[in-house]
Formats: sequence, C-alpha cells, structure tokens
Amino acid sequence: MAEEEASLDNGEAFRKVRMTIAERSKRVAETKEKTKKILSKQAVKIAKQAEEHERFITKVTHLLSVLGFGAFCFILGARPQDVPYVYCLFYVTFVPLRWIYYRYKKWHYYLLDFCYYANTIFLITLLFFPKHEKLFMVCFSFAEGPLAWALIIWRCSLVFSSADKIVSVLIHLLPGIVFFTIRWWNPETLAAMHPVGKAKSSWPYVEEKSYLWTWLFAVPLVAYTLWQLLYFLIVNVLRRQRLLRDPEVMTSYRELSKKAQKANNIWWRLSGLLGDQNRQMMYILLQALFTVATMALTVPIFLSYEMHVIFQVLKVSATVWNGGNFLLDVMPRQVVLKEKKKLEMQPIIPERPEQPSTAVDSSLNDHNASDEGYSS
Repeated sequence: MAEEEASLDNGEAFRKVRMTIAERSKRVAETKEKTKKILSKQAVKIAKQAEEHERFITKVTHLLSVLGFGAFCFILGARPQDVPYVYCLFYVTFVPLRWIYYRYKKWHYYLLDFCYYANTIFLITLLFFPKHEKLFMVCFSFAEGPLAWALIIWRCSLVFSSADKIVSVLIHLLPGIVFFTIRWWNPETLAAMHPVGKAKSSWPYVEEKSYLWTWLFAVPLVAYTLWQLLYFLIVNVLRRQRLLRDPEVMTSYRELSKKAQKANNIWWRLSGLLGDQNRQMMYILLQALFTVATMALTVPIFLSYEMHVIFQVLKVSATVWNGGNFLLDVMPRQVVLKEKKKLEMQPIIPERPEQPSTAVDSSLNDHNASDEGYSS
C-alpha cells in the first residue's frame, strides 16, 4: 500500500510539473505572438509615415548620402584601419531599418538572401575574430566573389537620393573595400606582411597555392552550400504555403523571374531549358555556377595588389554608371507613373447643378474667384 501511495504521489507530482511547463510554454508563445504583432504594426506605421513625406525624405537622403560618401572617402585615405568599424556601424544601423521597410512592403524574405548571410559572418569576424586568418580568407572569398560580382551582373545602381538603392549597393560593395584595406592598407597588416630583416611574413601566411584554394574556394563553397540548403528549407518547405497564399510576398527568385520574363532576357531563356516546372531548380543551379566561378576568381585577386585595385575601380564604376542610367531612363518613368496613380486615386467630385443667380450672387462669386486665384 505504501508503495502504491508513493507511486500515486509521484504520478501526481509529475502531472503537476507537466501542467506547469505547458502553461509556461503557452504564456511564452502568447507573449512572443503579441510582440511579433506589435513590431509588425509599428513597422507598417513607420513605413506609411515615410511614404507620406517621400519628397522631403528623398532630399534629406541625397544630402546625407553625399556627405557620408565624402566622409567615408576621407576615412579611407586618412585612417584605413578604421574602415571595418565604419562598416559594422553601417550594418547594425541600416539592416534593422531595412527590415522595417521590407516588412511593410512584403519583401522581408529578401533578408534570407546570401548577401545578408555573408554580411552577418563578416560582422562576427570583424568584431570577435579580427585576426583569424582562415576566417578572414573565407570572408574575402564571399566579399570579392559572389557579392562583388552581383553589383555588376545584377546592375546595382548607386543613386544618392534613394536610401533603398544606397543600402543595396553598400551591402555588396562595402565588404570588398573593408577586406581590401585589411589586406593591403592596414598598417598592422602591412607590418606583418613586410617584417624588418629576414623574418618570415606572419600574416597572411600563404605557404602554397593549395592552402589558398582550400580557404578561398573549397571552404567558402561548403559554407555557401549550407546557406543554400537552409534557404531552400525555409522558403520552399517551411514557408511554402505562406508564399502560395500571398503572391504579393516577394522573394529574390520571384522578383528576378518576373523581371527576366518581362524582358525575355538570357536568364529567362536559360532558366526554362528544363521546362517551366523546373525554372526554380534551374535558377538555383545558375546561381551555384555563378558562385563557383566568382569564388575561383578571388584567388588571383588575393595575390595581386594591382588586380585588386582595378577590381575596386570596376565595381564602383559599374554602380555609378548604372545609377546614371537609372536617373536618366528609369526615374522619369517612375515619376510619371506615380503622378498618374495619384490622379486616378483622387475622388471625383460631382458638379453641382446650375442655379439661377441674382446680381448679388454674381458679385459674390466674382469676389470669391478673385480671392482664390481662379481664372475663367
């Protein structure tokens, strides 16, 4: 009997513990859901307020962007060792703001793209492992491989009046400049690369080409493959139904395929080689081939200062050229479309029926018309 009572007491205690855990889990889930709704609501509110003051914000953005560009050029020449900290400040400031804007626009799945995955690794490396040589080489491969060439292939535009375009360019451009300065201009790195006397260079220590190919190509490719698997799992498996329910939610594949189909360009034709039903798999394959090719090019860039300088000039020139094309060709069409939409959204005010007027009424109408600046 004593054993049965003890077992009953243990069972009751175990049941109470399970109930307590279940209740706490429920409360945590409810709190999490409430917090998510509050954040989403605030994100929409901020984005709507920004749209209401679009013209003023555009002017302020242009002013701050030009001043920021000048300040960055000064830091790049005067204190290149501080460039990594400028990049970290930029990333922790503007990426959360971009999430707010993209959440409102239903573009937040863009933040799962490879560029954000790579930039997060850059941030961790620069803040916590700044002298880890192998991790530096992996970051170098990401920055001067897929991210850098994306500026040219996807025609990113440097437009100072557009905060979205500025951030898009800097997310792809800044990491390469950061690792360029660490590789060639940082005083501490230069001292390690060119030691006094006959001492061997301590950093970056490159013993043979196989070492370079391992840490600039093979290991980064494995890290890229890991991202691709995670992206496919999240977007195509876990969030598949969400995306199917709302066609307005954008992903990089949806956006690129829509633009490619509209232009009927080479990317659209290549993605359709295996049929319309396999376009997404072809997109993944093309992206993988692009990544392999651009990572392979980082090896000669890593070894040659001259080639690395030319590549920096090429990247900046491409974004500035695309920005000029945007300002002259695309922006005027966008302004016309916006004005047309505003006119279409304005309510139509029905005309009042004409009424017989007296001399007094006529004089009053003339007085009002002259006051309000109307002309017949």
